[in-house]
Formats: sequence, structure tokens, C-alpha cells
Amino acid sequence: MRVDEARSHLLTRDHLILAGLSDRGIEREIGAKTLIRVRPGRYVASEHWTPAFAEERHLIAVTATADSLHPGRDAVAVLTSAAVLHGLPLWKCRLDRVHLASSTCNGQTQREMDATARHRITVSAEDIVRIDGIRCSSLPRTVADLLRHLDATRGLAVVDAAMRAVAGNPRHRAYDPDRADSLRAAIAERLPAGARGVKRARMVLALGDGRSASAGESVSRMLLVQLGFAAPRLQVAIPGPFGNDYFVDFGLDDANAWGEYDGTVKYTDPAMRGADEGLAEVLLHEKQREDWIRGTTQRHYGRWGTEHLQLAALRSRLASFHIHPPR
Repeated sequence: MRVDEARSHLLTRDHLILAGLSDRGIEREIGAKTLIRVRPGRYVASEHWTPAFAEERHLIAVTATADSLHPGRDAVAVLTSAAVLHGLPLWKCRLDRVHLASSTCNGQTQREMDATARHRITVSAEDIVRIDGIRCSSLPRTVADLLRHLDATRGLAVVDAAMRAVAGNPRHRAYDPDRADSLRAAIAERLPAGARGVKRARMVLALGDGRSASAGESVSRMLLVQLGFAAPRLQVAIPGPFGNDYFVDFGLDDANAWGEYDGTVKYTDPAMRGADEGLAEVLLHEKQREDWIRGTTQRHYGRWGTEHLQLAALRSRLASFHIHPPR
């Protein structure tokens, strides 16, 4: 979801009054949960809100807040609120407040009626961008801020996604390491020396790799390292049977194994599996692909899903495929 789509879902009180609802009727719809109050005076129908992912709901809230600000305000969306504008994943992050920075704030982070956290944070002019009319911190500044506030696992998902957006070309499976390193350097410049969380931020930033294709793969990679595997190779090309290449998410070379993170969207989303392929065909092709890779490389091959993205669960899942960390 992008800002224009989020904006198209938003309704004001005037919209609802024109549609024939009174103030009491609006409250009745909210009570029946067919209408969601995103912030005072801004609403969205439950048919758009309920199926939305957490990041999409937050984007709707950020858009509603930005569109309701008085003209001339110097407020800038920051932290997680800037992240959703840039399309960054926020793996299990708290998204109940819209974060704004402004020179006119009182310096306190407060939960108000409109669930807005207002920070006295200085964002330089060069680090302020507009995305569909909404002022927010730039991509390098946003990632730098989040790295200081998120744990290593969530932070890596953000860094990987930013590098993927800047340096990746998924259609051609291409990746530009120079562009990724330029972004890495720009993020590093925005990490204030000696500030809280900077040491962890620099460690996570060094691990960032845009070849990680999803937040689930980023989380998997951090967990694999924490379990004792060496940093795995990503998107490893393996010659296929007809002159084509098969790609495997993780090369666990120190365990002589391959690893694959399977998000459910890979099988449930027609856009991901191909318009002409049903679920049965996708599963058959995956089995044939896996059999070929295991047979030609003589390596163990492990698969896991979102439900295994915890240390103990992933360790147990890998062990069921006879894959163990060497250290």
C-alpha cells in the first residue's frame, strides 16, 4: 500500500455527514465496528482496515495525521512512521502511535487522544523529504534512527529492506553492492557518536545485505548467526537441469547444508506463484527443485516458516533436517 491508496480509504466527518450519517450515526457505526476512527475526524471503513497488515494500518494513520496538520507546521514523520512511508518492514514492532518531530514540541513523548507521539528531534533540511506530499525523514536518517531504537533482529530487517530498495533488481536477480555500500555509509554518518544504541546499530549495519528477499529472510539470518552458524551466503545460484539456475535462500556452508525460508505468500498469492499456476503445480515444482538440489549437491536441505522464527523453534526445525550449528 502506498500513500495515495491509504488516502483513498480515509473518510472525514464531512464525508460521512454528506453520506447521510449523523454524529450519533457515526458513533453507532464505530460501536458496530463497521467504521474505524483512525484519529479525531478521520475514519476508515472496516472492510479496508481489517484485512490490512500492521504496516498498512500504520500508513493509514500516518496519512490521516499528516493530512490533518495545520498548514505551516514544521512537523516531520520520523522513526516507524517514516519507515512505512519509505515502504520498510517493521517486524513485530509497536505501531500504536504516529511519530512526529518538530521544533515546537515540548520535548516530551506523549500519548494523546490522537495517539501521536511528538518528539523534539532535530532533522536537518537535507534529511527531510516529501513522499506523496508528506514530510518525513530521509531513508538513511530513518534507518539510522530505527537502528538505535530496535533490537538487532528487527533492525536487520529494516537495513536489508533499505539496501534491497536501493541496490536490488529482483526482476533480473541483480544486486549492486556499490550502491548498497553508499547507503551503508550514509546511514553510518547519521549515527551520532556515543549515543545510546549506536554500538549495536553499527554491528547490525555491517551485517546488512539487500540480497535478503524479505523480512522473514532477514530475521532468519540473524537467528542463524545467533544459533552459531557462520554468516550464510544469500540467494545462492545452483545450476538446474535445463541450463537454468535454481536459487536457494541460504548457503549454510559450515554445516554443509542449504536453508529456505518459506513465507505463506509464496504459495497463497497468485501474483507470487504465477497467474497460470495453481497451488498443486507450485508444490510439485518446489519438490522437483528441492530433489534436484539435494541430489546434485549432496547437502542437507532444510525449510522453515514464520512459525519457526524463534531461536528454540528454528534450532529444533533444523535438527529435524539433520542440520546443526557447528559451534
